[in-house]
Amino acid sequence: MRLKLSELASAAGSALAPGDDRDVTAVVTDSRAVRPGTLFVCLSGEHVDGHDYALKAQEAGAAAIMGTRAPQAMPDGLYVPYVRVEDAVKALGRMAALWRDRCAGVKVIAVTGTAGKTTVKELLAQTLALAGKTARNAANLNNQIGLPLSLLATDGDEAFWVMEVGISHDGDMDELGGIVRPDVALILNAGAGHTEGLGARGVAWHKARLLHSVPRDGICLISADYPDLVREARAVRGDLLYFTAEGRPLQFRGAPAGNEGERGRYRLNLDGRACDVLAPFRGSYGAENCIAVAAVASLLGLTPETIARGLAGAELPAQRFVRKQAGPWQIIDDTYNANPLSMARMLDAAAELAHGEGRGCFIAVLGEMRELGGLAVQEHERLGRHLAEIRPCAVFWKGGQAEAVRAGLEQGGYTGPLFTPADAGEFCARLNGLEQGAGRGGLVLFKGSRSNALEEWLSALQDAAAGQRGM
Repeated sequence: MRLKLSELASAAGSALAPGDDRDVTAVVTDSRAVRPGTLFVCLSGEHVDGHDYALKAQEAGAAAIMGTRAPQAMPDGLYVPYVRVEDAVKALGRMAALWRDRCAGVKVIAVTGTAGKTTVKELLAQTLALAGKTARNAANLNNQIGLPLSLLATDGDEAFWVMEVGISHDGDMDELGGIVRPDVALILNAGAGHTEGLGARGVAWHKARLLHSVPRDGICLISADYPDLVREARAVRGDLLYFTAEGRPLQFRGAPAGNEGERGRYRLNLDGRACDVLAPFRGSYGAENCIAVAAVASLLGLTPETIARGLAGAELPAQRFVRKQAGPWQIIDDTYNANPLSMARMLDAAAELAHGEGRGCFIAVLGEMRELGGLAVQEHERLGRHLAEIRPCAVFWKGGQAEAVRAGLEQGGYTGPLFTPADAGEFCARLNGLEQGAGRGGLVLFKGSRSNALEEWLSALQDAAAGQRGM
């Protein structure tokens, strides 16, 4: 990025003193990321106030500081230009929108959905990179702070920007859509997630709001496998394109076609052109990911051969169905986050993997699904019934709603144990006790909402296994 400070200040709703204008080559909110030429934006959080780091940013070479404090309330010794704004988060969005305007030659793809959007964003970006320079959000920086920072971190000479858009409150999609204004909108799916903040209109309604921000000559691609999503998207506009992973006779469709080692094979049809691909995951849920990636890439001009090469070489993001080993246990690390749709999919995929590879016991190590509001008890009971159907050897639970899960397990006729360990030590002891009884280990899925920090239990299990090897 390269813009004048005066342009950024104007977009943010402020102004500069005469003589203060200069080039800005980056915008950051973390003082540790400041480099010469950076605009440091001070955000005020519950525990940290960015204004207190203004001098540190200046020492690191910041070209200017932006914040909400009055100039006289800033730390003594600040000599670089200070831009005062009313709302620093909204200022980030306005500055990102300005940069989006300046980069009209870039094809911008926005990816949203309830489950799998980070994985699809990563695989799509890695595939498109075979056809041209591509930028994407780092990790899942997809909200009112992360998305603008991701846009502002681009060079502007890319062929493609692949931007994940995440929402949790009413109005989020309108705000983020107005910033990113995609040439291509991809809505992967819609299910219960962040329902506490999204209100009564439903997740599909909020996801479909992204389509309002696509220009009339843009591409709107949605899954046909979610009736609520199809209904809400059609209410926004009629020029929709569809993909399916459930066998519907549509322009873009995909289906599982077996496995090769730890990778899955999928058979795709791209507007009449066959495309068989290998992908870095296994299971039926992967068909949705593959056809979504391939459909967008095809619409942007990539050949089936290039798409297959991109998916075959793609790597999954951290903490998303990553396979590890801890002593006798094969681990599936999917600890980043969870909602009812993603939880059900990962349970099915892990159970299929355990039974298909003859890995002995399948153990589900799960955490509470947060931000479900009034649906929390209902969805956790449903999770318990789903667990009963796939019959794990044992279930471990961390966080609230354990009794709702237990009720669902009982409704489904499950007779195995449900453990609620008090800490990582108790978890390891109980799990390894199961292993000693079975005499053979098995496959363990770790998945729960981010705030459960299930990776702490996973790390404890790995440390315990490493300690045993060292004895």
